[in-house]
Amino acid sequence: MRTIGLIGGMSWESSAEYYRLINQQVRDHLGPLRSAQMLMYSVDFGPVEQAQHTGRWDDAAAILVKAARSLEAGGADCVVLCTNTMHKVAKQIQAAISIPFLHIAEPAARAALAIDARTVGLLGTAFTMEQDFLKQRLIAQGLTVLVPDERERQDVHRIIYDELCVGVISEESRQIYLRVIDSLAARGAQAIILGCTEIGLLIQPEHSSLPLLDTTGLHAQSAVAFALDD
Repeated sequence: MRTIGLIGGMSWESSAEYYRLINQQVRDHLGPLRSAQMLMYSVDFGPVEQAQHTGRWDDAAAILVKAARSLEAGGADCVVLCTNTMHKVAKQIQAAISIPFLHIAEPAARAALAIDARTVGLLGTAFTMEQDFLKQRLIAQGLTVLVPDERERQDVHRIIYDELCVGVISEESRQIYLRVIDSLAARGAQAIILGCTEIGLLIQPEHSSLPLLDTTGLHAQSAVAFALDD
């Protein structure tokens, strides 16, 4: 079994989900007492979040590059960045290490194509919805990507940082997200990519009128496939 290197802490709420999902999947593949070989470098989210909101992406990248190098030095065979937003600096991280960097967009695109959902709605932080670093990866795989309107984007972003990242799950916020999903469906979305690793804590498949492609679970699945060379 290869060793998975996780860069977590952004937020730790979703990093815990990665740990749980990866271990569950390894157990399902190998047997009831089996678990994954993993290393996690969990960063302090505070300085990263401040760098995000003040546009200091190079400062945030430096924190994650240090984490990735530490994982490689510790014996990790790949690096999994447990956040969508910080994939904005994925190229800097990959350039700093010699082991594979498993990008979060690739399994999401494959999952959309597997259900023939060529037009997808993308939910995430404002950075993820408004900038191109994730969308272009999806578009390059042949997908059309829709994002919510400006007011909806503000609501989605606020709920992520003010609630989900600190473990607050609100029915009122769930209903806001479901209205956003319905709006995207009306514009032609065939599935919704949950492009923030915390959103799956709030919205599950049974809540949605459209298929949900949760990047947390899909990314974890790709890490397990790498670890088991499956």
